[in-house]
Amino acid sequence: MRVKVLAVAVTMAVTGVLLTATAARADTKWDLPTGYPATNLHTENLQQMANDVDKATGGKLKIVLHPNGSLLKANEIKRGVQTGQVQMGEILMSTLANENPVFGVDAVPFLATSYGDSYKLWQASRTVTDKILDRQGMKLLYAVAWPPQGIYANKPLNSAADMKGLKWRAYNPATSKIAELVSAQPVTIQAADLAQALATGTVNSFMSSGATGVDTKVWESVKYFYTVDAWLPKNMLVVSKKAFNGLDKPTQDALLKAVADAEKRGWQVSEQKTREYLATLSKNGMTVAPPSPQLKSDMQKVGEVMVADWAKSAGDDGKAILDAYKK
Repeated sequence: MRVKVLAVAVTMAVTGVLLTATAARADTKWDLPTGYPATNLHTENLQQMANDVDKATGGKLKIVLHPNGSLLKANEIKRGVQTGQVQMGEILMSTLANENPVFGVDAVPFLATSYGDSYKLWQASRTVTDKILDRQGMKLLYAVAWPPQGIYANKPLNSAADMKGLKWRAYNPATSKIAELVSAQPVTIQAADLAQALATGTVNSFMSSGATGVDTKVWESVKYFYTVDAWLPKNMLVVSKKAFNGLDKPTQDALLKAVADAEKRGWQVSEQKTREYLATLSKNGMTVAPPSPQLKSDMQKVGEVMVADWAKSAGDDGKAILDAYKK
């Protein structure tokens, strides 16, 4: 009788372990923080990707999106993925340029000013970017461009001289450098805090896309947007290698298929929405205009300085990227 009871107990224990393991596999949950609002084009793309993964894996892998810096602030996300605090994260690449200049190539003014050129630059820099992340315990999944960057200001700008003394929102080394070159005052502000910074007068000018203007209802604080199309920065999606390697092969394949679809979709949506964003700015009373010949010329000179500085700082990796881009 004792043997029988023991056998039953062992069977129940083994069954419990198997059920627990099965449940764990079925209920894998990943957190995905981003610094942008739920209605932002990048965030909507991430949510669609998460939905696609859920569907493709039959709920085996669920990715929970945390928008607008609600889980981690934008500047904390990369570290969160590296340390295992979260499994995935979306990061504005150029904010990491101080860590490695390669991350800042897409924020070099007037190097790539159209979607076609920006995508070409991404293909030229993708392999190097992936290698850097791999050494840090992360895997690059995709990158998607923002609409072209223009200049927002609380007054008309006819030349770079008109930017002197403006309280300029800086969010990466490139935007800080631009402030220095035009004699503006750089103030570091993350995307989630921009609306408040504008409302309180902490900043009164910045360079960003039409998407950011719509996200923050910028027309409540500034009235001018100049379409200088200086660059198209990118958000990249990264995953912890440890988390990715912990998935079985079918789940990995489903995830990679979903992110490949998201990258293609993201580039298309970004380009389509560019005109919509500018129309929304105009509709809300903003002056949306191309730069004057003098402002355009002044900003291109800023770009020439910054391309040379970037190439020097990026060394052999930078040369390889520029050579591949110019082919």
